[in-house]
Amino acid sequence: MAGRLRAPSGRYGGKSAEERQAERRRRFLDAALQLFGDTPGYRGTTVAALSETAGLSTRQFYEEFRTLEDVLAALHLQVNDWAEEAVLTAVADAQHLPIAERTAAIFRAYAANVTADPRRVRITFVEIIGVSPRLEEQRLARRARWVDLVRAEAEAFAVRGEAAPRDYRLAATAFIGSVNGLLHDWNAGWVQATLDEVVDELVRQLLGILRPPGWTPRDG
Repeated sequence: MAGRLRAPSGRYGGKSAEERQAERRRRFLDAALQLFGDTPGYRGTTVAALSETAGLSTRQFYEEFRTLEDVLAALHLQVNDWAEEAVLTAVADAQHLPIAERTAAIFRAYAANVTADPRRVRITFVEIIGVSPRLEEQRLARRARWVDLVRAEAEAFAVRGEAAPRDYRLAATAFIGSVNGLLHDWNAGWVQATLDEVVDELVRQLLGILRPPGWTPRDG
């Protein structure tokens, strides 16, 4: 299909066209989380199946999206946005805490959000992989955003004398790789540990990066 169908305008049932469109989009994304994030997965889902799960028609699908890949792209961004919102809230709430407690609070917020629904983990770490160059670019762009967040926090710690001053670009990239890999493996059942144990291990790794052996805090 060359382009999306035009959605109807005007008010209907007490809702504006924009409100109806937002509701349809939410229902399609909820259905995608159910089907892409569980069974049958993104590659096994059809437009008809997604529309049926959403309780909408295929015509309404094409009013909102061009392809199923567009739905996966939107869902991947949404799942990341939920996690980022949780992390930024934790960052703000933990401003007054020492480095170890602050780091733990931030990663507990991230892990709790991402793993609250196993389907989110599958969307973030499994279904998005290898779909197309476009989605690979999106995945790496969101990963870079997480790297930038970790780097900014590390540099803020360094400015306050709580962490070693250094260029954290490479270290932050390596750490995000560890986060993604460990959470994926834990969710898949390959790591025999509780979520708290996983978070504690990630916090220890990050603190080791921030405060390497031989380095002394400014106030130490």
